[in-house]
Amino acid sequence: MTPLRSVQVLGGGSAGSSAHVRSLAAGLVARGVRVTVCAPEEAERAYDFRGCGALHLHVPRRGDPVSVAALRAACAGADVVHAHGLHAAYRTALALGGMPVPLVVTWHARAAAYAGARGGLTRLFERSALRSASVVFATSSGLVDTARARGARDVRLAPLAVPAPRVQGATGTDSKARAELGAVERPLAMAVGSLVPEHGHALLLDAVALWRGQDIDPLPLVVIAGEGRERPALQRRIVDEDLPVLLLGSRDDVTELLAAADAAVVSSRWESRSLLAQEALRLGVPLVATAVGGMPELVGRAAELVPYGDPAALSGALLRLLTDPGRRAELAAEGRAQAAAWPTEDETVAQVLSVYDEVTGARENP
Repeated sequence: MTPLRSVQVLGGGSAGSSAHVRSLAAGLVARGVRVTVCAPEEAERAYDFRGCGALHLHVPRRGDPVSVAALRAACAGADVVHAHGLHAAYRTALALGGMPVPLVVTWHARAAAYAGARGGLTRLFERSALRSASVVFATSSGLVDTARARGARDVRLAPLAVPAPRVQGATGTDSKARAELGAVERPLAMAVGSLVPEHGHALLLDAVALWRGQDIDPLPLVVIAGEGRERPALQRRIVDEDLPVLLLGSRDDVTELLAAADAAVVSSRWESRSLLAQEALRLGVPLVATAVGGMPELVGRAAELVPYGDPAALSGALLRLLTDPGRRAELAAEGRAQAAAWPTEDETVAQVLSVYDEVTGARENP
């Protein structure tokens, strides 16, 4: 039997979906599948799909005729096409028009909520993308329910694995990264994510601002790794309000910084399987997060969860954790135990491959 030929389509790609595609591509290649990853060149530079044995083709995250035609050419001859994210799914469905190639879609994260006409178009876009798929993998129970409500034909829960974080060098207060941040003798909390409204960094600044006037010595430092359109407004607030927050920009040492932190914080408006939350629990870094989307399902009791939009709750939970070594130790142990119960990369690849066999009949018709 000839090797199964799969095309993985990634749009701009969040860190979580990009890491998953890299892991999935590596696992499929190791099992004899021929894998092509269609993704922007910047995703290839960051995740090195070629390095795991996949072919990479540069396809911009655009829906113009030229990009769709390039995607169609890449999918020609494939046995199965797997799109990651609804934007990628919609473009892929257009590209596959008339081609007898099954489409699998992984829905990693919900689109931003919009009101009025734009919200209606977003829901129409979601329905079109989901209904085009033979099988939809949804990464949380809430997304499973939403996909079914949008008309997806076959929806399955897929709590996807990403590679375990690897740390080089010392961690904790002895780490070089922590010394460079000036946080050797003060508590350190870390957030990661694009500086866009959906990630709730403004809410995090609101929470930190509530520490002013309290008798806190030493004052914790909060660092945020990531770039985005909100950076000027966030930086202006940090300066004007004299907040103990540093915007680090894009970093290639996020894992080392996280391992050096006393706590991680996710203040997002919505999350499914937050990459930061996964890495924090695996590293034993205590986590404070908003109880949104799939976050409670992901972390269980292994994190301090607070309502989204409540800066006082976020402020208090983060400060209590940063000043309570005993509670941090408890959450570190609970986090590692919770992470051990998540699916492994091998289990995730096996689940995906079984669906490929199902939609293609490849294993029944050698």
